[in-house]
Amino acid sequence: MLNNVMPKRATFFQLLGSHTDRLVAGANATLRLVTSLGNPSEQRGSMIEEVNLNETSADTIKADFIRLLYESFTTPISREQLHTLILDLDRVLDALQTVANAIHMYNISRSTPEARAMASLAADACLILNRAVLALGERNRGPEIERYCREVEELESRASVAMREGVTRLFAQEGDEQAAWQAMKLRRFYFAQEAVLDGCKRAARTIEEILIENA
Repeated sequence: MLNNVMPKRATFFQLLGSHTDRLVAGANATLRLVTSLGNPSEQRGSMIEEVNLNETSADTIKADFIRLLYESFTTPISREQLHTLILDLDRVLDALQTVANAIHMYNISRSTPEARAMASLAADACLILNRAVLALGERNRGPEIERYCREVEELESRASVAMREGVTRLFAQEGDEQAAWQAMKLRRFYFAQEAVLDGCKRAARTIEEILIENA
């Protein structure tokens, strides 16, 4: 898609690919974590730590990427677009970390169909973002990347529906004070999960803008 305009061109896309590899790993760990809730045999702490480690590793890659942006005389696409994209991708990992840590912070001991659905949609969206980023540095893959971006936006829409259904079900029945507190915790948890998909959608739109401006 883009011409070879500099020796370091491949390095930019390699770093983006490495960052989104961590994104996929973090999303998959979060999915396993959410799915395991309610199973006492699962080691939740180790899965939370796995998400945190992927986020920390991605932060290092982000720092290397931004340093490369400053040090390079020219860049394969605009400096601003590359900077925006790495920040968008990093926010998704931050959101995944928030979801994982919320399980411990809110002491969420059980999952729900909506929470599992949203975690699965988030994992799918992160995988598709990874594919879009890997394709971004190659020529003539614009239509394929556009399809990936649309798929991410569709997944975000499905997650929004799942969240609304989950919140509605939480407050459909009255309960005691403990039940009300549990409903409030899960509501916050759903919003944390939705933030992951919102971040994926934002990153996908940044990729679409890159395609348009570099067509």
